[in-house]
Amino acid sequence: MMEPDWKPYVSSAEALPQYVRRRNIPDVPEDVERDYIMEHLNDPNIDLLKPPAKHISLESIRVTAEKNPAYAASDIDAESSGRSSRAASRNSTAIEFDDESPYPEVRAAVSVVDDPFMPVNTFRMWFLGIFLTILLAGVNQIFEYRAPSVFITGIVGQLISLPMGKFLEWVLPTRQFKTMNYVWSFNPGPFNIKEHVCITVMINIAYGGAYATDVLATQQIYFHQKLSWAYQILLILGTQIFGISLGGMLRQYAVWPSSMIWPSALVSSALFNTLHKNYGKRDRGHMTRERFFLIVCACSFVWYWVPGYLFTALSVFNWICWIAPTNTRVNTVFGSLTGLGMSVITFDWSMISFIGSPLVTPWWSEANTIASVLICFWFVVPIMYFKNALFTAYLPLSAYVSFDNTGMPYNISAIMGEDGQFDPELYAAYSPIFMTAALCMAYFVAMASFGAIFTHTFLWFGRDIARRFRTGLKDERDIHSRLMQRYPEVPVWWYLAVGVVSTIFIFVAIEIFPTQLPIWGAVLALLIAISAAIPLTMLQAMTNQNIYLGVVEEMIAGYALPGRPVANIVFKAISSTGTAQAIQFAGDLKLGHYMKVPPRMMFTIQLVAGVITCFVVTAVQSWMFGNIAGICTPDAPDSLVCPSTNVFATAAVTWGDIGPSRLFGPGNMYNPLLFGFLFGVLAPIPFYFLARRYPLSYWRYVNIPVFCGGVGAIPAASGYNYAAWALTGFIFNFVVRRRHFRWWMRYNYILSAALDAGVALSLIVMFFTVVYPKNGAFSTINWWGNTVWQNTNDAMGVPLLVSETGTFGPATWS
Repeated sequence: MMEPDWKPYVSSAEALPQYVRRRNIPDVPEDVERDYIMEHLNDPNIDLLKPPAKHISLESIRVTAEKNPAYAASDIDAESSGRSSRAASRNSTAIEFDDESPYPEVRAAVSVVDDPFMPVNTFRMWFLGIFLTILLAGVNQIFEYRAPSVFITGIVGQLISLPMGKFLEWVLPTRQFKTMNYVWSFNPGPFNIKEHVCITVMINIAYGGAYATDVLATQQIYFHQKLSWAYQILLILGTQIFGISLGGMLRQYAVWPSSMIWPSALVSSALFNTLHKNYGKRDRGHMTRERFFLIVCACSFVWYWVPGYLFTALSVFNWICWIAPTNTRVNTVFGSLTGLGMSVITFDWSMISFIGSPLVTPWWSEANTIASVLICFWFVVPIMYFKNALFTAYLPLSAYVSFDNTGMPYNISAIMGEDGQFDPELYAAYSPIFMTAALCMAYFVAMASFGAIFTHTFLWFGRDIARRFRTGLKDERDIHSRLMQRYPEVPVWWYLAVGVVSTIFIFVAIEIFPTQLPIWGAVLALLIAISAAIPLTMLQAMTNQNIYLGVVEEMIAGYALPGRPVANIVFKAISSTGTAQAIQFAGDLKLGHYMKVPPRMMFTIQLVAGVITCFVVTAVQSWMFGNIAGICTPDAPDSLVCPSTNVFATAAVTWGDIGPSRLFGPGNMYNPLLFGFLFGVLAPIPFYFLARRYPLSYWRYVNIPVFCGGVGAIPAASGYNYAAWALTGFIFNFVVRRRHFRWWMRYNYILSAALDAGVALSLIVMFFTVVYPKNGAFSTINWWGNTVWQNTNDAMGVPLLVSETGTFGPATWS
């Protein structure tokens, strides 16, 4: 008879399992504290001012499981702010593990109980997963080209898949079949949480579409190239599926370690447990999480109609600009669209969460980001602007587009010849590119973040990465990793095989079509993706901050492949998509880890959903370009003007034709911005040594990659979005977390999910009821509350200075 898996110890006569390692416990208590502090110094999510986490035996968890066999989040964890007990004696034969997570966020959202016999590989799961993958990938691909548009997000799919699963549970036959000694059924029992997780993971892969579709659209619409189906599908498959390989190879660095908490996965985990558990029988003295979610979601759905449609001034609540609508300086400081955004307050959750939910991101991470906004964008940028550095005062303070020397948006077609190619003579006759003050700072911090991620990772995590290179899941001590050891892990060669095949697809694609990207260029792009994947994934897992390196990748391609705009965007697609997909797949693997989904099932559903998505988005795009006349033009039918493709095409010409040498080369106007690379490489070093010298100080919370990369959404976002985001995060993740910890543990992540779900559902209903019908005839209500914020210098982008001659800038350029 097998020993029970929950046995907490072995006797001195029994042999230890290979994966169990005795821990050396120092004799002196002070050594314990010092070792504990230095070991966890690189983990800001651990409170070092509290004593080391104590442990309970697995016996107590077994008893808890027997009393509560339902698969759900641990209420014991959620209700306790303290930690359990460790054996006091150093001579105890008990083997010490982490029997609960040291992170209250994880304890609040993730179950420590697993049912390994819960059916996962079911007909219901595959049917709903594939159906919703095709539906969301296709619908979002269509609406991507429309402005205004709507985007069906993953949380919407997560919500609608539950009633669909329950419906199939009700209608499908329960009869069992036997196929090659395998017994199966269309309906193996109640629709369960693991099926729901698998469906949601497939939706998460599908709803974002494929980044490289913008490459294909740019080639066809702006460069008038005829693309074969083979080239299109191979490029999409290669760039998308490579991320599965890369994400799987990051498991020992960003999935298995308990320190990689993945706040976004915690929100999903909390919502899953809320949707699948009946709290009414046990929750006394407080509202159940189910009821809380439903009430907040309904309120969010109803309220969004106010700032989103009826009274939009509550969304752009720059009330000081309403008082002085024509005062340019006031609008520059307090404006929320083209100004600094010091108005701070908004009543629109979509504006607050524009850069991500502030309830999810740890406060220390938000503090780094808002510090960057204060220093870089609210201190340095206004100095640049009011001093007219780099001619920025002739432009709006903040805008995501570039301008010409008349202050108008840069007209790319003015420098393109009749053959559709860049013409240097037309460029010399037209204008150099001018960037706003906010865009200049955005480029500086983007370059700084590229250097900072490598220095920061080497200093703080270099030893951990080297140590984990040869470790596996069995070397992890936390409860969730031990529960996952029941399931066979995915062999490394599976992920390597996917990586090799996807790389071959990329090489074949760029060879069968003249993209002007050589094989060595594709190899360079893949190496950048691989090099950035580890630091960016670890940062995302710990900070919930997504650092975008697209600007630097475009610059590298511009220097390596000058005069090749198509090669530039294909290079960016390979490098950016590789890293971004690796982060997404690793995050979904962590969600599967938390929810105890068998790893091989996770691999299968990710691969299937990824491949299906590639075929769907490619087919939908090909059909649209072949059957909709005038698509991606200003007069396109049904407003299919392709806003994202326009931006992509502009970037292709800017970085591929005009080139970084004309913008940042020696002697050129924006050359000083290149010092951002040096700043990024050097800045993490002093803070690292300060944290080592004063380990219990605030220096350990300084994170230069987050400081630089956390503001990457500017200037598409503004300081207004960041200020409202940080203020909300401070209230909930600092004040409420400290003063009402039990409430925060129970409701914080559910509140975030409910607010997001309500807004997402409201947007969809609003789009199809008032925006889409009659080509937007009812999209706005013309009254003061919807126009007051539009009739300001901030909304109109009025610059501080106007040239008397009609032009500004250097007299000559080339």
